[in-house]
Amino acid sequence: MGHNTYSLYRGNTPLLISLPHVGTVIPDALRADMVERAGQVEDTDWHLESLYAFARTMGASMLVPLHSRYVIDLNRPPENTPMYAGVNNTELCPTRFFTGEALYRSGREPTPEQIAQRREAYWRPYHAALAAELARLKTLHGHAVLFDGHSIKSELPWLFEGHLPDLNLGTMAGASCADSLRLALMGVLSVQRRFSHVVDARFKGGYITRHYGRPSGHLHAVQLEMCWRCYMEETPPFTLDAARLAPLHAVLRGLVRTLISWKPHD
Repeated sequence: MGHNTYSLYRGNTPLLISLPHVGTVIPDALRADMVERAGQVEDTDWHLESLYAFARTMGASMLVPLHSRYVIDLNRPPENTPMYAGVNNTELCPTRFFTGEALYRSGREPTPEQIAQRREAYWRPYHAALAAELARLKTLHGHAVLFDGHSIKSELPWLFEGHLPDLNLGTMAGASCADSLRLALMGVLSVQRRFSHVVDARFKGGYITRHYGRPSGHLHAVQLEMCWRCYMEETPPFTLDAARLAPLHAVLRGLVRTLISWKPHD
């Protein structure tokens, strides 16, 4: 299903994959207020739509935005409250790169009115589609599973200390999904030895995982934040590395297979 801000591919299993940070488009009117560097959209979650394309052939639904997170961050609360207390956070309409430098030209940061306009134009349509698709899947299957896919550079001192583990599973310490699903996904990660992994550490889940994960209402949500180094070069032009991609795909297929086949206990 097409829209001028996202694409929704409807599947026939309980799983919806959301990829909120893969968009790269910045409208010219907004781009004019940003520094030249913004045109490289360096903080994109690179290549994830193609990386998870196999999941669509397995019957998963997929929601993919068109616009860059520099326009608006679809994984932040609409009221712009910080996601992680006590550390640097990016905003609903980011004003800094992940390295901490200013995203906008001096004095041309978005005003509250402009932020509200972007929220209506970009944020609300994405979340309306997300909520509607979860409701459709729940009606069809009795439950729905939301997988929020992300990727990030492995070292960003402005946001976190040191190097991130390769794979970072977030379930809000188990609050956003059933315990049995959390344990099943942890099992997939624990049997492989290629990639380091943690569960509910630095990245416990952003707004999408926190807001939509309601196990008592038969809606289960998890987030996977993975390092670029798992599958691509971490410097421009951010090219895929086929040698790294094959072992990562094996793990991702295991996770997606688990998300699709898992059933809640009655």
